[in-house]
Amino acid sequence: MLRFTFLFWILAFSVQGQTRPVQDIIRQLHNPKSTEVLVVAHRGDWRYAPENSVLSLEHAIQMGVDIVEIDLKKTKDGVLILLHDATLNRTTTGHGKPSEYTWAELQQLTLKNEHGGPTRQKIMTFEDCMKRAKGRVMINIDKGYDYFKEAHQILEATGTMDHAIIKAGKSYETVKAENGELLGGKLAFMPIVNLAKPEAQSVIESYEKHLKPVAYELNFATDSVLLHSNYQSIRKSGSKLWLNSLWASLNGGHDDEKSIEENDPEAGWGWLIAHGATLIQTDRPQELLAYLRKKGLHP
Repeated sequence: MLRFTFLFWILAFSVQGQTRPVQDIIRQLHNPKSTEVLVVAHRGDWRYAPENSVLSLEHAIQMGVDIVEIDLKKTKDGVLILLHDATLNRTTTGHGKPSEYTWAELQQLTLKNEHGGPTRQKIMTFEDCMKRAKGRVMINIDKGYDYFKEAHQILEATGTMDHAIIKAGKSYETVKAENGELLGGKLAFMPIVNLAKPEAQSVIESYEKHLKPVAYELNFATDSVLLHSNYQSIRKSGSKLWLNSLWASLNGGHDDEKSIEENDPEAGWGWLIAHGATLIQTDRPQELLAYLRKKGLHP
């Protein structure tokens, strides 16, 4: 297994730097006939640099990912920043909620690496993130639906409306009531659907009828949950299928660990692709890119 992992890393590093214009990525995202699998880097390349940092974003872009997933929070004075947790404790040298600090105060902090150690990286604003992403990569706004309107304004101001996907685990009726005036434009909205919930199919059908999203993010803890659902209707409707390989409870065990640590990418990423995934969110973007390129599923 160690030999396999080592060779996988060599292969992964050999393809570093094969980037492409963001408009090519956007065209692939909106092309229902494309068989290309788009790679989503979860919180950037957090193994190389602190999650949601400038360096993790830049390194993910340089390795050639298509989409970088980020999370948003708001400061005391209304600035949108990149931060996953409800508090600053785990990922920064600060403590407490970001809403308790002004942006000027947060600029005095630094980010921690994956082991909790100090770095020189600073918290990034959403505006800065989009300026850096412009023309280079798409951005998936995960924990950010609560700031839909503010995020929309920043995307408009930075000329990156078509670069972003915002998502939420809410019904179409709820999203329409809360942000209906922002749906249907250049900013893509993606529903998150837990297939184990009894209302899952009705949620999908409602979106298919009223919005036809560019993609659906489906989560399932076991294979049977996916296979007994009507998930194939999503592809037939022209939408993409976004699956997560992050950890086992999101994908029936067909995760990054299965692909890398257990030396079985066909049972991990390969299984997701065989069941319709054309977007995969991963914590192992470099290795996934190498796997897809070997299969002819990514340029």
